Amino acid sequence: MVAALRTHPTRIGSQQIDLPVVPLADDLAIALFITVDHGVRFMARAGEDLARILAGTGVEVVVSVATMGIPLAIEVTRALGLDDYLILQKTPKIHLADAIAEPVKSITTGAVQRLLFDRARVDAVADKRVALIDDVISTGASVTAALRLVRRVGGIPVALGCMLTEGGEWPQTLGADAPLVRSLGAIPLFRRGVDGAFAEDWGGFVPPADQWMPPPGRA
Repeated sequence: MVAALRTHPTRIGSQQIDLPVVPLADDLAIALFITVDHGVRFMARAGEDLARILAGTGVEVVVSVATMGIPLAIEVTRALGLDDYLILQKTPKIHLADAIAEPVKSITTGAVQRLLFDRARVDAVADKRVALIDDVISTGASVTAALRLVRRVGGIPVALGCMLTEGGEWPQTLGADAPLVRSLGAIPLFRRGVDGAFAEDWGGFVPPADQWMPPPGRA
């Protein structure tokens, strides 16, 4: 892991954390959020917060992307009172030899991967109101590929839920689907300026002041 430059104070729903700012390249850094580093209680509360936002959408099934979206998908499913959820995989597995696939490129890996939908699980999504859940929506590439997969099998996306949006590229990538995004918070990218220091870059995106409001009694 590359050493952090500093930390970035970040609100995720009803919780506040400091994220390390980590360089990806000479002129680009990100506020790094790793879901599995924040414990069961943190993820359970985030799941409750996001489920509260999604409750009015009539979600019938939660779909997420391996690996970092899995803890949130489980907690959102639990908080919504649902039982089943579906995970899109990024690595080949024995039961996915005949999977429905979509290419995707991640900001953190830089490599082109494939999202894999298990054909045996089509009935879990077809004709269902789907909430696509991920940890962070950054470029929007991953969630766009997931949307294509869900729609190919007959699912009806009604929300794109995440813990954080990152930067300002995702609204353009998602286009008409951008209004489906429901986020617990927002973080910028960090670009190196002429003075050599990293500065926040929101890419023209301005997070709404009321992006997330805590439920009564919770600060």
